[in-house]
Amino acid sequence: MPFDHRDEEAEAEEERIHFQNVITTFNNYGQYSLSANNRRRRDIYSLPLEDQDLLDSLGYKKKLDDADKAILANADFLSKIVENPEIFGHELDDEDNDEIAEPSHTHRGCDHSHDNPTGGHSHSHEQPRSVPAHSHSHEQPRSSSPHSHSNTPGHSHSHSLENGNTHGSHSHSRPRPDVVPAHSHRKKYRPTDFDMDKLRSTLKQFVRDWSAEGAAEREQCYKPLVDALLAHFPDAKTPEERSKLRVLVPGAGLGRLAWDVANIGFACQGNEFSHYMLLSSYFILNRTDGIEKHTLYPYVHSFSNVPNRQAMLRPVLIPDVSPSDLPPTSKFSLVAGDFEEIYGSDDHDPDEPQYGQWDAIMTCFFIDTAKNIVSYLRIIHKILAPGGVWINLGPLLWHFENNNTNDPSIELDLEEVKELARKIGFEISNEKTLDTTYTSNSESMLGYVYKAAFWTATKI
Repeated sequence: MPFDHRDEEAEAEEERIHFQNVITTFNNYGQYSLSANNRRRRDIYSLPLEDQDLLDSLGYKKKLDDADKAILANADFLSKIVENPEIFGHELDDEDNDEIAEPSHTHRGCDHSHDNPTGGHSHSHEQPRSVPAHSHSHEQPRSSSPHSHSNTPGHSHSHSLENGNTHGSHSHSRPRPDVVPAHSHRKKYRPTDFDMDKLRSTLKQFVRDWSAEGAAEREQCYKPLVDALLAHFPDAKTPEERSKLRVLVPGAGLGRLAWDVANIGFACQGNEFSHYMLLSSYFILNRTDGIEKHTLYPYVHSFSNVPNRQAMLRPVLIPDVSPSDLPPTSKFSLVAGDFEEIYGSDDHDPDEPQYGQWDAIMTCFFIDTAKNIVSYLRIIHKILAPGGVWINLGPLLWHFENNNTNDPSIELDLEEVKELARKIGFEISNEKTLDTTYTSNSESMLGYVYKAAFWTATKI
């Protein structure tokens, strides 16, 4: 059956619209969050005057004013992230249109965002039901410009980090001449509460990955993975030796784990699907050139379970390291797209080999994002080199359980996952349970601790 380019173009347009909606969400954060805070002010004035005076004596109104200032600081930071979204290759609409479109739910995989005011884990995988992600290679020669554009059919956009490391690439098929772009008369998008939840989760992800405050969580989650990687390759002691070993980090989020692996010399590639994560990681990796350049207020959005106003209003400075300070010999890239489509496709890029070519795959809070865990594990096994190692840490909070988009969801328990891995061809060792948090506010009165499963699994 011949390939229908009209379907491809429709999918590309749907992806473009989704990307536009994410940009709109970033740009509407300030208005949305200030409105929520103004609700608290209105509630004050609904009380008897005597109660209002008591609250005023506590400094409650001053706290609301301080929350406004924190929200505006966050809004300024988020606006910087989306200052130049065209680098991702999408043609965006003019957002000055006054017509408001109804919120779109096309791209909601499910409401299982797993983030809560106290810090459940959130991968922000707003997976579309029908839009395929794109598979791309991003490593550019050291001499290439930071923004090289190839005007070939199905043009691609590659964005390289300084010192040869790269991040963020998208490919889109050329327009059909008989199609009028759907965005020519599209109404302005109104972000949903779900959209804003993902954006707030992104702010907390910056804390986890790129702040000194997040070091405790990284010690819990990333250090065991890196230690296991080093233990599996004990003879690779120098950056030169490690650079010959290819490590993949699916579900890379804001890229810190992949960056850490590249920083110790391994050739590391992260993979991420969420536009929230991709825009934010591009900003921190490619547009931030020093330590503590940005100030965030990630905990300002909830007044619940707060012991004092400092716990809610405290600033967090990012990054705690300079992202551009990777060793000059390092090989680091981040690939945008769906894990299964990029690494499981038979039609992969000959310049970016997958099958049997990865020496290690590190999954951190990732495997429960699967709709079909069998597919995930088959792909991991297939793309590992003989004797390659899969290192895993995370819970089993299945992201598509009880979804509202009719997506399939296979939800195994832990023993079933491990038995499945053995049947597919892994030998599991170094099993243990590690207590971990995920984007948790360490000063909150309530927190969640995951009893996360850890193992190393060798391909046999």
